[in-house]
Amino acid sequence: MKRLLPLIFLLSSVAPAQAAPIYLFPVVGCDYTYAKSHHDYPATDILAKAGCKYVAATSGVIDEVNRVDSWSGKTNLGADRGGLYVSFIGDDGVRYYASHLRSIPASIQPGVVVTAGRLLGAIGATGSARGTAPHVHFGISWPTPVESGVWWVRRGAVWPWKYLDAWKSGKDLSPVKEVNAKKLKVGEIPTAPKK
Repeated sequence: MKRLLPLIFLLSSVAPAQAAPIYLFPVVGCDYTYAKSHHDYPATDILAKAGCKYVAATSGVIDEVNRVDSWSGKTNLGADRGGLYVSFIGDDGVRYYASHLRSIPASIQPGVVVTAGRLLGAIGATGSARGTAPHVHFGISWPTPVESGVWWVRRGAVWPWKYLDAWKSGKDLSPVKEVNAKKLKVGEIPTAPKK
């Protein structure tokens, strides 16, 4: 038993390995600002210079990609307001959405697996953001069938600012519980807004 004591002491004094962060702030390499509010639904606009990198906040699989800006101020259709956008379903089961992008790499396609920090696009001012300061509209929600066209869920269902605050500080705060609670409250496909 005497011979095991030094080994036990040695093993107990070694610090456990630290895992890589699960969540990252989705804008890197640029100064940015964001607010704790947004128009009339839960989302956050992260303002940064045009061309700044928007990256995957966590690992997952690309869900939707739109590289055509078909928004028109005359019709102002909700489905078109995002301009160029990308969404992915995180390994945590949550959808992360970014719109008003200037460009999206050709390698980013539906079904592509991404890791936290992978480049998903460049910040711009497409869609209903034309003529405004460059920014990325960031929304957190639950997955809905792509063919359902449920843009009002995709654009954001829970307020993201507290998660962005945590990720900016290097903390792994998960939105899973809040997203699941909201989905339970309103249903997978809630009624579309009138505008």
